[in-house]
Amino acid sequence: MSLPAPHPSIPNLDIDPFSNAFLSDPYPYHATLRDAGPVVWLPRYGIYAVARYEEVRATLTDHRTFISGAGVGLKDLRREPGHVLARGLTLQIDPPEHTRGRLVLGRAMSLPVARRLREDFAAEARRLAEELLTRRHIDAVADLAEAYPLKVFPDAVGIASEGREHLLAWSTLVFNAFGPENDLLRQSREAGQKALDWVMANCRRDAVRPGGLAAMIYAAVDRGDLTEEEAPFLVRPFLTAGIDTTVSGLGNLFLGFAQHPGQWARLRADPSLAKPAFEEALRWESPVQAFFRTAAVDTEIAGHPVPADAKVLVFMAAANRDPRKWGDPDTFDITRDTRGHLAFGTGIHLCVGQMIARLEAEVVLEALISRVAEIRLAGEPRRKLNNTMRALEHLPVELLKA
Repeated sequence: MSLPAPHPSIPNLDIDPFSNAFLSDPYPYHATLRDAGPVVWLPRYGIYAVARYEEVRATLTDHRTFISGAGVGLKDLRREPGHVLARGLTLQIDPPEHTRGRLVLGRAMSLPVARRLREDFAAEARRLAEELLTRRHIDAVADLAEAYPLKVFPDAVGIASEGREHLLAWSTLVFNAFGPENDLLRQSREAGQKALDWVMANCRRDAVRPGGLAAMIYAAVDRGDLTEEEAPFLVRPFLTAGIDTTVSGLGNLFLGFAQHPGQWARLRADPSLAKPAFEEALRWESPVQAFFRTAAVDTEIAGHPVPADAKVLVFMAAANRDPRKWGDPDTFDITRDTRGHLAFGTGIHLCVGQMIARLEAEVVLEALISRVAEIRLAGEPRRKLNNTMRALEHLPVELLKA
């Protein structure tokens, strides 16, 4: 399907947001996007893009005009029903169907549930902290940012212990699939598709343990809120966004502390900053960099016309460093007031698992604050490029015991 040419008032930018150069260091490109105007045209993919805070927030909150049901990736799922991302009941769906799935997930990921999980999460964080300190030199990605969520969250969901490494391969494919058919997607497809078989097998009713979050989804089936066929497609998002985004968030958090040792000293002096520290890491290095929306009708963004069926790339990460919103936005400052950051999105698609991610980060920090005097970089951090996620592949650090 071809769209009309963009209005002359909309700047054209020859930028590829899925290139290795962009993904390796997105922030200069984000500044170019923001400075060009409130909405821009990217002719390489025939898409619109917004990167300023005001327009990003407005687009995400107007779910009737800018829909998710056509897919939050580059592909229009209305025209590609067989796409790997096509089926679901939450992220890529609109009301009223979205409301039904969201209510079920909301019960499973509620504040009372998070409070119930806290002690188990905290106990594992303390155990892991002691183990890492005995080793001193660690990879903060593999040994902490991946190891901790892969233990506590699937335990909470109630899935098997064996084979959890498949969750990372599956998530990598999912988040690459929101972009174009590039090398990143092709290289992740084989492992990701194999992982999907494991994921779906472990989402079945007979595979999940009683008392976990997945069992709560099947309880909704028994109440008549869902069908048996729909339930696995609500359990599966637990094992996608519930893992990789937290892995990315924790990795970026510890990168911030390793690169800014004064911030770790400030946290140790005032442990009440544990929650704000994670919020600042989410703003500073947003795990999900951007999602798409699709214009349901002919509309406007900041007075500029956008036609129906146009894909709009919504840069949450760029909004989270927009100097129109934040003072000194490129600085990692755990005392910053981060209210309003968009790392978890906003509107009806606000991340339903945000409380669990925040809980994981908080208890990990609490376990380390009293035990670790300093977090030192012990080598060069290495990024894991992905079409959607801002993640680390390797973060060598030295933990100095308090």
